[in-house]
Amino acid sequence: MKKTAAILLALLLCLSLLPGLAEAPAPLRVGALKGPTAMGLVKMMKDDEGSDHYAFTLAASPDALVPALVRGELDLACLPVNLAAILYANTKGAVKVININTLGVLYILERGDSVQSLADLSGRTIYASGKASTPEYALNHLLKEAGVADVTMEWKAEHTEALAALLADEKGLALLPQPFVTVAQGKSPDIRVALDLNKEWEDQFGTALITGVTVARTEVIAQQAGRIAQFMTDYDASISYVNENVAEAAALIGEYDIFNAQVAQKALPHCNIRFVMGQEMQDLLIPFYQMLFDQDPATTGGSLPDAGFYH
Repeated sequence: MKKTAAILLALLLCLSLLPGLAEAPAPLRVGALKGPTAMGLVKMMKDDEGSDHYAFTLAASPDALVPALVRGELDLACLPVNLAAILYANTKGAVKVININTLGVLYILERGDSVQSLADLSGRTIYASGKASTPEYALNHLLKEAGVADVTMEWKAEHTEALAALLADEKGLALLPQPFVTVAQGKSPDIRVALDLNKEWEDQFGTALITGVTVARTEVIAQQAGRIAQFMTDYDASISYVNENVAEAAALIGEYDIFNAQVAQKALPHCNIRFVMGQEMQDLLIPFYQMLFDQDPATTGGSLPDAGFYH
C-alpha cells in the first residue's frame, strides 16, 4: 500500500512538471495615464486580449496610480518624468526607471499671429495647467535662457480650464500638451500653434524635452527579469506600431476610452511617443533631472537620482 502511494505521489509530481500543467504566472500589472503614455500601449493591450500576460490599469491622474504602485498592487507604471524621481527618493529605491516613453508634448497656442519666437512672449499672459511640475519648469528654463523675464503665468487646475481661458481672452496665450492642442484647435479655427517648445528645447540645449517614463518596482525587476525584458520588447513594438499605423492606433485609443479616436488620429504625429532605454535613456534623463533640481530640489524628491535609479 505504501509502495502504491509513493508511486502515485511520484506520478503526480511528474505531471505537475509537464509544460502547460504548471500554474501560469500572474499577469504583470501595468498602470498608465490617459494620454500619450497610454496611447503607446494600445497595441500591447489589443494583442494581450485573451492571453493575460498583462493587466492594464488606466487612470486620469497619477494620484490613482502611485499609491497602488507603492503598495505593490501595480508592478509597473507610466508616470510623469519628475514624479518618477520623487517616487524613487521617497521609497528609498523601491522603483527604477526602465524607459522613456514620451518626449516633449508642450506647445504655446494663440489666437492670432503675434508670436514667432520665445522673445515674443515678453509682456504676455499665458494660461496653463501643471504648476510645480515639468511644464512650469521646462518653460521657465527656456525663458531664462532666452532672456525673457516678464511673462505672466495664470495657472489653472486642468488643461480644459486653460483652454477656456484662452478662448475668453483674444490676446492671451496657452501652454498645452498634446492631445489637448488638437482639442483646442477643434474648438476654434483661429487657434494656432505659435511655438513648439520641444523644438525650442532642442535648439537651445541640443537634447530632448522629456515628458513621461516607465518605472518598475525594484523587487519585480530582480525576481522577474525575463518578464520585464519581454515587457520592454512588447512595449517597443507597440510604440512602433502606434507611430507607423496612425489610423489603426487611433481606433484602438478610442476603443479603450483613452481619447476620442478622431482627436487621437490628428494628435498622434505630434505626441512624441518614443521608446528609449539603457544608456541613451540615462544620457537624456541625467541633464533633464539636473535642470529640474537646479530650479527646485523638491521636483526630484530633494536630491538627484543616483545610478541605482537607472535600469
